[in-house]
Amino acid sequence: MRYAFKVQYIGKNYAGSQIQFKNGEQIESPTVQGELEKALSTLICGRDAVNNKRPIKTVFSGRTDRGVNSLGQVVHFDTDKTIVASEFMYHLNEILPKDISVTDLKVVDERFHAQKSAKRRHYRFEFINRKCKNAFDGDLMRIKYEIRLQRMQESLDYLKGEHDFSSFKSSGTLNPSTVCFIENAECRRVGDRIVIDITGNRFLYNMVRTIVGTLLEIEGHNLPSSHMKDVLDAKDRRKAGATVSPYGLTLIEVQY
Repeated sequence: MRYAFKVQYIGKNYAGSQIQFKNGEQIESPTVQGELEKALSTLICGRDAVNNKRPIKTVFSGRTDRGVNSLGQVVHFDTDKTIVASEFMYHLNEILPKDISVTDLKVVDERFHAQKSAKRRHYRFEFINRKCKNAFDGDLMRIKYEIRLQRMQESLDYLKGEHDFSSFKSSGTLNPSTVCFIENAECRRVGDRIVIDITGNRFLYNMVRTIVGTLLEIEGHNLPSSHMKDVLDAKDRRKAGATVSPYGLTLIEVQY
């Protein structure tokens, strides 16, 4: 049977959400996927059956980088063992590290695919807009100059719709497909934090972080909001702003 669940995690202590390989060999770095598969394999197959291997394999809705958090990452896995959802989820959460938890475990159709069946993804980036630091700022980026929300929203509006987002992808990305559809892009102020929500059918590697970097370049250098359109139309990564820190970025929801 195929099961799916949502995964919440704090990405600070992991080298991204998914196990990575180099030259066919697995890179031995802590990942959310590695911890999930170890815990699932232990519960379903028993500790003796695992023997440092992970017989239960997981499929994620998408990859998040080191430092990126999740409230709604979706994962599926297959097993021939019958699972009582509430009991299994309780035990799974008990053996997972404290910065990873699962919710909403359920049986899904065998045609369901966590990545390929996804229709849209919602990311949120938060940063602090305050001159002085606070002991509780944590790892969030702090911007000292005043952010003008109306101008920032005008810049975000240029991203809505279907576009080639080549200017906002990491230079190391091998995926040749660069067209994405951005359904919504909004910013708001919550206390001394700026919250940016972006929803789209797909995102390129580092795309959201580069969009934020471009927004800050526009604000910091008092460029016109239309500069965002110029960057988008250029299809050239060198025209966009810096890729900002992953801290503050959260995968909020994946919709199917």
